[in-house]
Amino acid sequence: MSISAEKVTFDDAQMWVSLSDGRVVGVPLAWFPRLMEASPEARADVTISPFGLHWEALDEDVSIEGLLAGRGDGGAVGGEAA
Repeated sequence: MSISAEKVTFDDAQMWVSLSDGRVVGVPLAWFPRLMEASPEARADVTISPFGLHWEALDEDVSIEGLLAGRGDGGAVGGEAA
């Protein structure tokens, strides 16, 4: 995939990911319970790679492909388990 993340920010209910193609994708934190429960400092400790986002301390990985497909932790649309 040639689209990558450039920046990640959060508000009380959403994760916002700025992409290399100029889009900003917002997804509910409820899709990612580990991120939703994490402190702002833990959320800020993200590693951005060409394929996605990684929070080492939280053991959380989020792919850009998954975000664009509308998948949360559960792998199905809306983060619900299939």
